[in-house]
Amino acid sequence: MPINIIYKEDIARTIAVSWQCTSESELKTLVGHMSIRRFKKNDTIYHEQENPTRIFFLVRGKVKIVKESGLGRAQIVRAVKEGEFFGFRAFFANERYATSTIAFEDSTIAALPLKVLATFISTNTHIAQYFIHELANMLGIAGERIISLTQKHIRGRLADTILVLKESYGYESDNATLAIVMNRDDLASMSNMSTSNAIRTLSAFAQEGILSIAGKRIKIIDEEQLKKISKLG
Repeated sequence: MPINIIYKEDIARTIAVSWQCTSESELKTLVGHMSIRRFKKNDTIYHEQENPTRIFFLVRGKVKIVKESGLGRAQIVRAVKEGEFFGFRAFFANERYATSTIAFEDSTIAALPLKVLATFISTNTHIAQYFIHELANMLGIAGERIISLTQKHIRGRLADTILVLKESYGYESDNATLAIVMNRDDLASMSNMSTSNAIRTLSAFAQEGILSIAGKRIKIIDEEQLKKISKLG
């Protein structure tokens, strides 16, 4: 059997476990309709205002979901981690994509036609329940981020963003350095602030012994203090 088919079966089985698909026919349908594509860093996976045609599953890498502003600047609204689905909200809302999705780094992504997903949902209630849970969870997280980005001061917003990145991507082998390399523009975008403010606030955190900065790498020294800053806003 070709290696790419074996690889597709492994991914399909992972998805099947999440969706509680138990039949071999469902697994064969996943394998038969799934496509796998590799994206380079900064490649766009889908564009804002496109009609959704596929649901995406991040196999390997990191992805950012962005919203274009009227000033020509993109706001990062969500960070996607390995093992997560994305690009499906617009389908359930019966609308065009409200955001674009870009690879943070080289990424491998599986895609499944939405018409196949619709068939699965109509025949397997577990899958419907899965997406109800996912959408509810996304709504809760979005509400928390809105409060953070609109009501907290700069220090609280940046602390929130660093904690979100830690929650999404975890640490390197030293259990302290964030397992994602982000430029200052992206960090500022995700924190709803100017790049200069992000740089100044990062430097302040480093001087206070909360973080350690090495190029684009961020190492959390005092996570409890970071959480305190986040909570105080």
